[in-house]
This record gives sequence, structure tokens and C-alpha cells, in this order.
Amino acid sequence: MTQVYFHCSNSREVRIDRSGEAVSDLTEARDRAACIVRSLIMGRDAEDWRDWVVHVSDDFDDEIFVLPFAFVLGKPH
Repeated sequence: MTQVYFHCSNSREVRIDRSGEAVSDLTEARDRAACIVRSLIMGRDAEDWRDWVVHVSDDFDDEIFVLPFAFVLGKPH
């Protein structure tokens, strides 16, 4: 198990994940990142999420991969 963090950002804002989550592999990390995207999109705010991305990082704050919200929405740029 590896602790990973799911920071979300666009060109104007960064939302830092301070607690992270233990995952067993990259597939689980990707699936969790996609769940985070879907949960934010389904929220009550009127945010335009199309230019947001999830930065998945390890304990050393090294970025493992980036998942654009648009990819999860099915609307790649």
C-alpha cells in the first residue's frame, strides 16, 4: 500500500488534499482520482470544472500522474 494525495487545480485555484489515501497500485489511484472528479462535479456549486485537473502525488509530493477532469467527463480537450 502506498499513500497518495489527490490535489485538484485549475489556472486560478488549488485544492490541497492533506490526508491522502492508501492505494495498492496505479489502477486503484486512477480509479480513486476519477471518483473524486465525479464527486466534485456532482456537488452543489456552479463551478465550471472543464479546465480542472487532479494531480496524484506520493508522500514526497512527487507527481505520479495528472488526470484532467475533462477526460473523466468524456470531453478531452
